[in-house]
Amino acid sequence: MLKVGLIGIGFMGRGHLDNYIRLESEGFPVRLTAVCDIDDKKFQNIFIPGNINVGNGKYDFSKYHLYTDIDEMLEKEDLDYVDTPLPTYLHAEAAVKALNKGINVLCEKPMALTVEQCRSMIDAAEKNGKKLMAAQCLRFLPAYEYLKDCVETGRFGKVLSAYFFRGGSTPKWSYQNWLQIGDKSGGALMDQHVHDVDTINWLFGTPKAVSTVGKNVIPTSGYDIVSTRYLYEDGKVVTAEDDWTLEGDFGFEMLFRVNFEKGNLIYRKGVVKANPNDGKSFIPDLPKDDGYYREIKYFANALINDTPIRTASPQSTMETIRIARAEMESADNGGQPVRL
Repeated sequence: MLKVGLIGIGFMGRGHLDNYIRLESEGFPVRLTAVCDIDDKKFQNIFIPGNINVGNGKYDFSKYHLYTDIDEMLEKEDLDYVDTPLPTYLHAEAAVKALNKGINVLCEKPMALTVEQCRSMIDAAEKNGKKLMAAQCLRFLPAYEYLKDCVETGRFGKVLSAYFFRGGSTPKWSYQNWLQIGDKSGGALMDQHVHDVDTINWLFGTPKAVSTVGKNVIPTSGYDIVSTRYLYEDGKVVTAEDDWTLEGDFGFEMLFRVNFEKGNLIYRKGVVKANPNDGKSFIPDLPKDDGYYREIKYFANALINDTPIRTASPQSTMETIRIARAEMESADNGGQPVRL
């Protein structure tokens, strides 16, 4: 039985909490034993909702050991791994502390704010012989897994173009408003757009260059609106855009459109539709579980079976941060391409 400590119960942390409750109810050999958050009001179920429908339940925190200090939890608890859905600027510090205590780490995305921070996490994992994974959930979401399979198998031929978008309202739900402080979150580019940066890296590898234009709307936050072109040697046209200033009744949306030689895939409103050039469109039969559930289960199984982290290796997710930082550099210079 794996013993887990959850560090951070903002809305994403509560989404992880929901999945630990589910996994335990299913008899999966994982048990959440400790929960840590600097804001002890959350242990009274006083929360601010996020922008997606996760972590909106009422929780019985009496069955967990509760902490407001990470160091105290790591010192007192006997844990197999910690799950750290913390503010981004704390990812590296918390991960290195846990790894140096001999505890495996599942780290919320993005892996960290800089490549150097990512490297410190990898070095600590290797030095201590422990597993580390960044929870880039789209790599575990069935719709994106299907896209990955189509790219790798050539089911519809080679990719000609790809477009990715996500957007919604400005995040107003973070502790001490850290999401709107660029030095702590990296703005929309590093917090939200990074999902699609990671997907593009996972699907196609590192581009030869990126060109990004960005706009700062909220004075403290960094880039709130971004649009990036990814340049590849084979000439495919790849674009990703993000905007977290879409207010009113817009809600939240993420989508992709990928055009292949022999067809195209569209993902919108949670549904993948395949459109072959020479046949009728169809909706693939995909697993129903979400990426959050499946990433946690994947990491836990890697510990149980002592298998390598392949789907989201730390080296690969560190490369995502390198690409994202190049995008930031390009945006800082008015869209000037940055080579990788």
